[in-house]
Amino acid sequence: MKRRDFFKMSAGAVAAGLLGGGIYKTFAASQKEKAKVYYSKEITPEKLKELYHKVNQDISGKVAIKLHTGEANGPNLLPRELAKALQADIPDSTIVECNVLYGSLRQNTVGHRKVLEINGWTFCPVDIMDADGDVNLPIAGGKHLKEVAVGKHIENYDSMVVYTHFKGHAMGGFGGSLKNIAIGCASGKVGKAQLHGSNWETGKKFLERMVEGGKAITDHFGKHITYINVLKNISVDCDCDAHGAKPTCPDLGILASTDILAIDQASVDLVYALPEKDKHDIVERIESREGLHQLKYMDKLGMGNRDYELIEV
Repeated sequence: MKRRDFFKMSAGAVAAGLLGGGIYKTFAASQKEKAKVYYSKEITPEKLKELYHKVNQDISGKVAIKLHTGEANGPNLLPRELAKALQADIPDSTIVECNVLYGSLRQNTVGHRKVLEINGWTFCPVDIMDADGDVNLPIAGGKHLKEVAVGKHIENYDSMVVYTHFKGHAMGGFGGSLKNIAIGCASGKVGKAQLHGSNWETGKKFLERMVEGGKAITDHFGKHITYINVLKNISVDCDCDAHGAKPTCPDLGILASTDILAIDQASVDLVYALPEKDKHDIVERIESREGLHQLKYMDKLGMGNRDYELIEV
């Protein structure tokens, strides 16, 4: 039996998600225990590691750290020292990425490695997971997709730490942990085309495809996956935009949770709690792309709990 298969068997059943707390609560909270989301207003390597250790209880074996390494010289990338400190604190860990679908050096592995060097991702191994092709993962309950092609090397890892730069996104409205694993783990030539659709669909249909892609990853790792969102340099644009807009939203801190829906809901809630002048641009980007539908569809697919307890650290 492969090590990956053993961990999947031992993960147990994933609890059904509930529609719950946050600003967008639509009916009374369930009797189910709230998800725990740990929060620090400080954005430092020390605080990042402290939060990680609050949510790393099921991270073991060979660990993939999924993060967005960005386009060359992207203007809003998170400071590399944060990821460097986190990676050094996780035994047997490797940063993982996949190639992209849009026009970029990152469309192929050779060009992608050039961008990694430009952006300073040289302090540890970086595995471009679709360098040797892809593998199909099933999507339980998918309305649009029954499977998605992800980077083949995902089979080499027992656990995943999802380290996310929370920000806006041109198609998704916002990019949180869900977007990081859904688009980020899909293979460049096949999986990303499946998620975007034949005509690069926008709106709710695209968002639902993206959520379904994310569910394939969460189901694959079971309980051996955890999430960190860093709310810094919150531009309306993604790090896939080499000329992303200058952030107008203030830095808000770091969130960590074992619940993907709770952490993305909490990130959105922190943004929406800001004064109008600080949140206007990012909220406009989220709502103009119907981005909040991500949370609703994640809930529908049972990916987590929108009712959470924010625990300041």
